[in-house]
Amino acid sequence: MTSSLLYYKHIVNMKNFKICLLIILLINMSSCQAQTNSTKTIQEVKENNYRKLTDEEARVIIHKGTEYPFTGEYNTFKDQGVFHCKQCNTPLFSSKDKFNSGSGWPSFDDIIGNNVSEIPDSDGSRTEIVCATCGGHLGHVFRGEGFTDKNTRHCVNSISLQFESSDQSPRDTAVFASGCFWGTEYHLQRLEGVIDTKPGYIGGHVKNPSYQQVCSGNTGHAEAVRVIFNPNIVTYEEIAKLYFETHDPTQIDRQGPDIGTQYRSEIFYSNDMQKKIANDLIKKLEAKGLKVATKLTVASTFWVAEDYHQDYYIKTGKQPYCHKYTKRF
Repeated sequence: MTSSLLYYKHIVNMKNFKICLLIILLINMSSCQAQTNSTKTIQEVKENNYRKLTDEEARVIIHKGTEYPFTGEYNTFKDQGVFHCKQCNTPLFSSKDKFNSGSGWPSFDDIIGNNVSEIPDSDGSRTEIVCATCGGHLGHVFRGEGFTDKNTRHCVNSISLQFESSDQSPRDTAVFASGCFWGTEYHLQRLEGVIDTKPGYIGGHVKNPSYQQVCSGNTGHAEAVRVIFNPNIVTYEEIAKLYFETHDPTQIDRQGPDIGTQYRSEIFYSNDMQKKIANDLIKKLEAKGLKVATKLTVASTFWVAEDYHQDYYIKTGKQPYCHKYTKRF
C-alpha cells in the first residue's frame, strides 16, 4: 500500500513538472515572437530618420528630376561649411571644393569620403551621382572639362542638399542703391571678402513689394543690394569706395537710361560708423569737384527681390549697361 502511494505521487509530480515546463516554453515563445515583431532592420531604422520631403524635393531626389539652372539656393552660395544629403543628412561635399562653373548648378571638384556613389546612365552618355547612404539623386559628374586642377565637376541640384555652416568668422551687412540693382550687384559681389549679395528693395512704405510695384514709382522703394561681408577681409570703406566708383553719384533719381526714384543713389547705413565713413567719402568726392547726389539714410526693412533678379549677369553672361568702373579715390 505504501509503495503504491509513493508511485502515484511520483506520477502526479512528473505531470505537474511537464505542465510547468510546457507553460514556461509557451511564455518564452510568446516573448520571442513579440521581440521579433518589434525589431527593425538597420535600413528601416535609417529610413525612419529620413527627412520628410516636399513634393518638389521628392521630384528631384526620389524621381531623379532636375531643378532649373540658376534657380537653386546654393548656385553662387559662398558660406563655409558642409553640404549634407537633404534626405538622410549624410555629409557629401565641402565648401572648400565648391567652385563657380557657370553651369547654373552648384559644382564641386571633390566629395567627402565615399559618401557619393556613381551610376553610369543606361546609354553611357552621363554618370549619375547619388547619396551612398540613401540613394537620393544628386545630379551628374563630369570629367575632363578643365575647370579645376582636379578636372572633375560634380554638378548637383541645390534642392538635394542641406547646408551646415562652419564659418565662425565675423560678418557685417551693408546696403547700397545705385540705379539698376543688376549692375550694383555685379561689381560688389566680385570683391574678396564678400560672402553674399542680394538685390532687393528698401526705403519704401509697401510691405514686400513686387518688381512691378517698385517700377511704378509709387512705393517709395529704391532698387538696392544687400551685401554680407567679412570685415576681417574687406572693410566697409573699401566696399563703399567701389560703390562710388561703379556708378555716377551726381545723377538724381536716375542712372544712365534708367529714370525714376527707384534708381536713385542712396546708402542705407546700419550704424553711426557706416554713416561717418560714407559721409567722409562724399566729402572727398566733393573736394574733387563732384556734386554728389547720394543720400544717406538709416536702413529699414530690406525686401529680397524675385529670383530672376539674383545674380543676373552671372546667369546671362552679359555686362552691365550703366555701371562702369571709374577711378575716383
